[in-house]
Amino acid sequence: MKKFFSTTLIVLAAVLCLSPLALATNGDNLIGIGPIARAMGGVGVASPQDAISAIFANPAAMCFGPYCPGSEATFAGTYFSPTVKSNLNFSGFGMGKASAESQMNPFVSPAIGITSPITDKIRFGVGAYGVSGMGVDYKGTDPLYQNLYTQYQIMKFAPNIAYLITPDLSVGASVSIDYANLDLGSGGAHGYTLGFQLGALYHIGMFNLGFSYITPQEVTHENVIDFNGDGTYDDLKLESPNTLAFGVSMTPAYNWLIEFNARWYNWADATGYDDFDWENQWVFALGLQYRPITPLAIRAGFNYGKSPVKEHNGFNPGGTTNVQGINVSNVNYEVFRIVGFPAIAETHLTFGLGYDITSTLVINLSYVHAFENTISETSAYGLASMESTMSQDAFSLGLTWRF
Repeated sequence: MKKFFSTTLIVLAAVLCLSPLALATNGDNLIGIGPIARAMGGVGVASPQDAISAIFANPAAMCFGPYCPGSEATFAGTYFSPTVKSNLNFSGFGMGKASAESQMNPFVSPAIGITSPITDKIRFGVGAYGVSGMGVDYKGTDPLYQNLYTQYQIMKFAPNIAYLITPDLSVGASVSIDYANLDLGSGGAHGYTLGFQLGALYHIGMFNLGFSYITPQEVTHENVIDFNGDGTYDDLKLESPNTLAFGVSMTPAYNWLIEFNARWYNWADATGYDDFDWENQWVFALGLQYRPITPLAIRAGFNYGKSPVKEHNGFNPGGTTNVQGINVSNVNYEVFRIVGFPAIAETHLTFGLGYDITSTLVINLSYVHAFENTISETSAYGLASMESTMSQDAFSLGLTWRF
């Protein structure tokens, strides 16, 4: 056991060091972690099917799942290929207009999750993964973009424990150590913070009922941007929001699994996101799994969450907006919100396959497509307008070892 935990910590540390940006899907949060959850629309609060899904979605769920009563290690990677385009029109100021496509390259984000029993009622788990992020790269495009570059990422190291109160009821908790990095074109500014996640899961007949709560987590990114052009770089605080998640799953037959999840993100009260006028967001996910034969799993899902980024049509192009004590010109403020951080993906379709290579080794694949969505706004008097369009494709591969 001592060797097991030592190896675990080394591997998890390596994952955190190597994890790059994870592109946003629900606001700036991924719809799910690992190929199984992502193949099923991001569900997992009620019936996660691997260690990564359980640690990410509901710590109490470690007591119920294919990984019980033994141990499991899941290693996964996701290849993201976003397409982001935008238009700027400042003709009302005599500055002309421009169109460009973000040059942010595709990237891979790794994840790992491990769970193991301590007693017949207590299970320990630990995960490390990129959980949220967003960004664009307009360097070298039209001068009107002024080399706009943004990259934001959050990675978690999350020890987790779950307790089986009765054969049908479990509770769990995670303490997450978060690493957050923000780069707005002048180099990254990072910080660390702690967060907590609580969960419960109840099994009744063919149904599972799950609940999870995540606390807000704030990081101050020091000297990251000169908001008002006075030559002094300003700090920017960003806070991951309060998050509530509910899930219900049903197994109408031994080879079928159906799960529905609802998540609520409290963006409107999260530091930083409130400054950029994000609204609260409900996300709904539906996932299906069918096993036509014992080793093969076919999965599909749907995920929808209305974009939290508000449109400010008719904004005053000559005014300013206060962002954490700094007065920012409204035009720059709106470009930053709409073009710099276009967290506007709403509708996702997901698919995937899983195959038991042996009784202890499983391979899982998934594909996620976020359909194209557009946000646009125009100032008062039509002096300035801006628009961003985004779509996403992502492929995930995971290997699960049960022992």
